Amino acid sequence: MSSTTKFLALFGLLALAACETVGGAGQDIQSAGRAVQGTAQDVQNDL
Repeated sequence: MSSTTKFLALFGLLALAACETVGGAGQDIQSAGRAVQGTAQDVQNDL
């Protein structure tokens, strides 16, 4: 296996891992946004 092939395989693996990490972070941020929105709605309803 040439060094270029090894590099491309490693790069592809790291790219896939990064996509999964970014996807998970996006879900966490979305969940936090929903929580903030729910709290804001509760406060507005109490006014």
